[in-house]
Parts: sequence; structure tokens; C-alpha cells
Amino acid sequence: MLKHMSTIQEKQAEIVSEFEMFEDWMQRYEYMIDLGKELPLINEKFKTDNNIIKGCQSKVWVHAELNENKLEFTADSDAIITKGIIAILIRTFSGEHPKEILDADMSFIDQIGLKEHLSPTRANGLVSMIKQLKMYAVAYQTQLD
Repeated sequence: MLKHMSTIQEKQAEIVSEFEMFEDWMQRYEYMIDLGKELPLINEKFKTDNNIIKGCQSKVWVHAELNENKLEFTADSDAIITKGIIAILIRTFSGEHPKEILDADMSFIDQIGLKEHLSPTRANGLVSMIKQLKMYAVAYQTQLD
């Protein structure tokens, strides 16, 4: 029997309901830090300047590879909150077809209130991370077409 894989929307809904469990933003930040600790870590050999996300004040490396037409992401960051942010995005997108990633609605970010509770530089970093993950999807989608 095939194991049911969550869609991007289901993963986003899961994340939203996890964030709703916390009363305040201190608890949400702690939760994000915990998510960062569970992040599928990038292989050291991929920690190159090519894999650094431009527009982030802290260093964030992301690596993507296509596996059976699905993108698998690994990442790392030198900042704990940023690592939590990229962990949320990777949890959402990893294991998905590039087209699904490109079509994904990112409004769940607003639903968890992430943008408004980040410093402007982190919020810009978040936008850069989403852009970069979608750029990988574009690149791999072209290979699949």
C-alpha cells in the first residue's frame, strides 16, 4: 500500500496549527529553534558560496537535488532563528514536484504571523529564502519538461 504523502497545503496547515498551540511569540521562537535543530543538514561539501542565499543577513546554505522527480532540500544556517525559518520552508517543499513548489501559495507564512514578528532584515531574508527555493524548482522543472 502506498504511504500517503502530505501535499504542500497539508504541510502548511500542519505548521499553522502547530504555531497556534503557542500563546506568545517567545514560545513560537523557541519552537522555531527546535525545528531548526531537526533540519535535514546540508552536506559540508555543499556549504559553498553558490549555495548561500543572497539577501540574508546571516549565512543560509541550501542544496537541492532531484530524486524521482521530487526535490529534496537540505540546508543550514549560522543563526538559530534563521535555521528555524529555513526548516519550516524545507519541511513545506522537500519531497515535492518542482511544479507543486512553483504553484505553492505562501499565505501560511502570514497565517502564522511570521513576517510581522521578524525584524525587517529577517523578513527580507525569509522572502529571499522562498525565492531561492522556487528558483531551484524553476531550474529542475526545466530539466523535467
